[in-house]
Amino acid sequence: MTCALAMLLSHRGRYKKLKVSSVAICIVLAALTGAAIGQVPLPSECQLRCSLVVWRTVANTVPYTLFAEPVSPFPITPETALQVFERGNERQAAELRGYTATTLITVELLDMSQRGEFELQRVYVAPKTLQFTPVRFTGDNFVKNNVIARLLQSEVDHLQNPQQFATAVNEANYKITYAGTTQVDGRIVHAYQLKPRKRRLGLFEGRMFLDAFNGNLVRNEGRLVQTPSFVLKKVEFTQDYMDIGPFTFLKHTHSVASTRLVGRTTVDVYNSDYRFPSAAPDAVVGRALAPADEILQEH
Repeated sequence: MTCALAMLLSHRGRYKKLKVSSVAICIVLAALTGAAIGQVPLPSECQLRCSLVVWRTVANTVPYTLFAEPVSPFPITPETALQVFERGNERQAAELRGYTATTLITVELLDMSQRGEFELQRVYVAPKTLQFTPVRFTGDNFVKNNVIARLLQSEVDHLQNPQQFATAVNEANYKITYAGTTQVDGRIVHAYQLKPRKRRLGLFEGRMFLDAFNGNLVRNEGRLVQTPSFVLKKVEFTQDYMDIGPFTFLKHTHSVASTRLVGRTTVDVYNSDYRFPSAAPDAVVGRALAPADEILQEH
């Protein structure tokens, strides 16, 4: 690994202001809009307008077994990593038909000494169907109804928004500068500095890290350049990703928000146990049946 890192350092001065053409990222932390403030009225029990889906064989899901593309035994250049990254995102958008996963959300209102932990099962069917099924909740209902509910709703809204690619990491939205090599969780990565060209909701200033051997996304970190509410002063976040077969999935999001009314808020979202229906998308036999009123019911 030391030898590989030394090879990568030789690229440091050669690649500046490299551009990547297209990959959408969803900053779900913008869902802290009005968190714990009550400015936006919520339906009873914080109903989420998610589309309900029915899998013909939900239990008949298996871990992904397809093989990813071969990984180079030597580090690839920063420019090549960006090109592979772009192709991988295009392929995932075209080929990923659906999945199920376990989501665990933990929220702490540090200055109010309130917290909550919510475990859910998520079902995604391409291209725009997302369902959450509650498993268990512990903690303060105030946190569940005013922070977690908005977090989940923002993810659904982003998925269904026809303008979701307005926040893509690409040359139209960002200035991208190569920042050298480093390690993230033991993986050698290429680092890129991201600076938005405009102050637009959903864009962030920070860094992106790509695996130096296969070009896959490993981590995003930074701060939102524009918060969605006056009460949010600053939102900083870190997003870690993992590879499953040929695809890359979000593993963990950690965010810290400074607000004007409830002080500091931390949010952690863990995704695990990704599984892929053996018959998707034909397994979907119903959709858009009704609002998901039971998502945040008492448990």
